[in-house]
Amino acid sequence: MLRLKGKVAFVTGAGGGIGNAICRRFLEEGARVAATDIDVGAARAAVADAAAGQAIALQVDAGDSGQVREAISRAVAEFGLLNVLCNVAGGSSAQDGMVTEAPEEEFWRVIRLDLFGPFVSCKHGIPELIKAGGGSVINMTSMTALMGTTGRDCYTAAKGGVAAITRSIAAGYGRHGVRVNAIAPGMTLTPRVMARIDRPGVQELAARHLLGLAEPADVADMAVYLASEESRVVTGQVLSVDSGVTIH
Repeated sequence: MLRLKGKVAFVTGAGGGIGNAICRRFLEEGARVAATDIDVGAARAAVADAAAGQAIALQVDAGDSGQVREAISRAVAEFGLLNVLCNVAGGSSAQDGMVTEAPEEEFWRVIRLDLFGPFVSCKHGIPELIKAGGGSVINMTSMTALMGTTGRDCYTAAKGGVAAITRSIAAGYGRHGVRVNAIAPGMTLTPRVMARIDRPGVQELAARHLLGLAEPADVADMAVYLASEESRVVTGQVLSVDSGVTIH
């Protein structure tokens, strides 16, 4: 049985490793998908295997409220409703660092993309979920929100904010049938991580993952669960897909 048959999902950051895997799993489970990314070619690649009429790809800066609002409107116009918001867009950069060293510009860049991005997606998307009779919001936080890590204080601040706002939005919109959860991946074998996997600090952190590093599909499987009716009474939770790195 297709677990997401009849559902329409709006996915930000669809062109990244995790976003791509989520789009593909959503499609496999019968959802119709609006795949959005600042790189529209990467968004198109994420839904390249979709059947006719099952997906659209849109160029969207996830930190631009107007672009997000317009993209959600286009998704609803295309598919008739919206059931799932999946906010994946984000990521740190080599400019991140310890608080005494990281550029302030990097702090605001990450806050805009990783925290303001989910905020505006929820701002414009939750009214559509309510119109559809309820639905699921899936935010992407990180192991850095749940454990002390060094050298990424900008990213950590943003992802900690995502965990907090997930709980507050869940508390505010549950009465409308909207459930709001976050996924906290550990190190995941995306192209971005693979490009720096041989660095000593990265190797040390990787070794702390008890069951080995996750594949993007592992995170996507959690997203399918949260998008489906299997999670109908799960809300306000941060669900780790981290191979146990945050427990020790």
